[in-house]
Amino acid sequence: MLAALKNRRRLLLGVISDTHGHLSPAAVGALGRVDVILHAGDIDTPAVFQALQGLAPLVAVRGNMDRGRWAADLPSAEIVALGGLQVYLLHDLMSLDLDPAAADIRLVISGHTHRPAAENRAGVLLLNPGSAALPRGGQPASLALVRLEDD
Repeated sequence: MLAALKNRRRLLLGVISDTHGHLSPAAVGALGRVDVILHAGDIDTPAVFQALQGLAPLVAVRGNMDRGRWAADLPSAEIVALGGLQVYLLHDLMSLDLDPAAADIRLVISGHTHRPAAENRAGVLLLNPGSAALPRGGQPASLALVRLEDD
């Protein structure tokens, strides 16, 4: 399913993290129209994992709270090609073990902090969608939508 998205020039990515076993109706509504969901870890329950799979193709990594048999096969990090773009997905940005620009990665997605953030560093967008269930710092629950168009 993801192979079909590799070279498409227009995609809508649903970026979510730190759901911690909860998937709100607002999150479901926002993700119901995306081409792919990228989850940066701390899904926390197989029910949320399955619900996300039912909305769109799902790429997920394991967070520090993802335990049990259902999460055993989740990688700690993943590189996925979408719309001609290399995307690096991991839970904790502090675990980043490569130079994204040198690896031709233009989007790095992480979670863990429960706070939304976006920073362009040397031509690489570092994106944290915040937490869709347990935000911190007085922030509302959040996720991100990323539109890729024509390179």
